Amino acid sequence: MRLLPVSLALALSLTLAACEEARYRGAARHDIPIPPQVHALMSEKGMSQRAPVLIRSFKKESELEIWKMGRSGRYELLKTYPMCRWSGQLGPKKREGDRQAPEGFYSITPAQMNPNSAFYLSFNMGYPNAFDRAHNRTGAHLMVHGACSSSGCYSMSDDQIAEIYALVREAHNGGQQAVQMQALPFRMTAENLARHRYDQHMPFWKNIKEGADMFEVARVAPKVSVCQARYAFNRTEDCREDPGTAQIAAAAADKRRQDEAQVATLVARGTPAVRLVYQDGGQHQKFTEVLMANGPDGLERKAAWGSRAVGVSRPDAVIAGPQEIAIDATGRTRAPAKPTLASAAPVTPVDAPAMATPRVTPPAVARVSPAAPGAGTSTVARAATPAATPSPAANAAAAPVATAASEQPSVLQRVLSFNPFAASAPAAAPVQTAPEPQPARPATGPRRAEGQNKPAPQASVPAPGVTVAQRPQSATTAD
Repeated sequence: MRLLPVSLALALSLTLAACEEARYRGAARHDIPIPPQVHALMSEKGMSQRAPVLIRSFKKESELEIWKMGRSGRYELLKTYPMCRWSGQLGPKKREGDRQAPEGFYSITPAQMNPNSAFYLSFNMGYPNAFDRAHNRTGAHLMVHGACSSSGCYSMSDDQIAEIYALVREAHNGGQQAVQMQALPFRMTAENLARHRYDQHMPFWKNIKEGADMFEVARVAPKVSVCQARYAFNRTEDCREDPGTAQIAAAAADKRRQDEAQVATLVARGTPAVRLVYQDGGQHQKFTEVLMANGPDGLERKAAWGSRAVGVSRPDAVIAGPQEIAIDATGRTRAPAKPTLASAAPVTPVDAPAMATPRVTPPAVARVSPAAPGAGTSTVARAATPAATPSPAANAAAAPVATAASEQPSVLQRVLSFNPFAASAPAAAPVQTAPEPQPARPATGPRRAEGQNKPAPQASVPAPGVTVAQRPQSATTAD
């Protein structure tokens, strides 16, 4: 009788050593319960276990939200989860293999739930949807799953996906046929919209913001359709505005006008237009801190205890973080301004002929400003008439600097010093101050093509004690 328990224990230990099948990969995973602390949070907010849910994800902030319907019939925020990994850049997924995590509005049905995932638990987002197909976008098996590895998915820790999976499953069991997931590039704040105003994806982001605004003003999941290859929200089958949601549409339009006014104010105050360039996606700072302190293996032990050993994807990329690049209205990289000696205004570029043959202009009458206390008697003056831009060769010569009025010779001195018989003699040099050194001007090169303006990714330097070498990974569920 005692041999049977020993045999069972041995078999169990071998199974756990291989993939921990009994605890983490058993057939009962799809019935994993909602944790007691989440039950307590739902009770506090007046939510039932099987009430409908809605998901929102934000790439830039690396966060995923679960909203749940309350007794009022409106959605309320239940919990915000820090995201362990997403891959690619800000922007929608367009083709298979681009490592982009999708952006847009997706639906999760019971058939898309996957209890047998290599990433502990997962569900398929439903990419490509009708909008993606209208734009001939390709790719498949884009998931929200466990582990901390992504090649086009939204990756949570195993503890987090266990909660999220259970919440979505119970909503399905309660009769919700499809859970809406709003996958957004960032929180649609005025600050984010102002900073990314010249990004190539802004027209698409403004389109999906229409649906996000309708949800925020009404806390009701908007009805999603595709009309003329654009997302349309709360429309009839023939793409006309649904009269039953006219009030929601009006409130969303008011919100949009307020947001646009705030964006205009921020732009007027000098908010720069930027593009964020990621080496390969990102993760929440909470997980980056674990990665920096414990290395990739330590993060995998904490975040992916139930997933197969797929490793942490591209730890070097998330340690480096995104690069912020200033861009102009065309989306091209904006050259940094170079201050001038006199006014710290941008330097006017010098053309090739001017650099080859510098022109000498007669001195102009200067407007002299008083010298600052303790700065000496000489000042740098602005010419009353515009002068030709000096070449680097001309800058090398010491240019006369106007002096204060008290240093100029009087009229009587100038009359007495006039000698008509000494015309060939050099005139008395005006009082000068030593010219300040001019910054070296880089050689002007040809403009780069729009697709070539991104700097090459820089190799990141890991923190002491952090090993970023990646182990060979098994095939993932994403493309």
